[in-house]
Amino acid sequence: MFFLQMSGFPGSGKSTLAKQISKLTNAIIVDHDISKTAILEALDDQKLSMSVLGKTSYHIDWSLIEFYLSQGYSVIFDAPCLYEEMIEIGEQLCSKYQIKYKYVECYIDNYELIQKRLLTRERKISQIQSTTYEAFRNGIQQSKKSEKYEYLIVESSKPIETYLNRVIEYINLE
Repeated sequence: MFFLQMSGFPGSGKSTLAKQISKLTNAIIVDHDISKTAILEALDDQKLSMSVLGKTSYHIDWSLIEFYLSQGYSVIFDAPCLYEEMIEIGEQLCSKYQIKYKYVECYIDNYELIQKRLLTRERKISQIQSTTYEAFRNGIQQSKKSEKYEYLIVESSKPIETYLNRVIEYINLE
């Protein structure tokens, strides 16, 4: 059993990689964009601050993650990892349920490629449609990583077949 925290700038391939990992490991994916979009859709056109939306959707995500872990399932959390609290909560849950903590960052250092992916993907209403170069650079630099556990960074501008096996091997390491 494991908990995998995905990270990476929007459009870097987190969801694509999470789906492939899930197929190979039977892990459940908790996708932050799903909960955030569901809240936005439920509220229709009511105004909600981004801070409240973020806090609420993350609370739902962590509640689902803990529920699935408590039931004995491996879980993949598909969300950019921009806050120290995300690392702390993930590590605490792994300690509580005595499971492996894993962290994979999908990394692309190519603004044009990210912009192309953002513009051409099927987008949920909570997802960004495009970005600026400055926001892209800041997003990459803000990514948080565990200081206690080994993590894996994959160059996700390459075809997924070039790094998927390495990710699975990393997840299977004790």
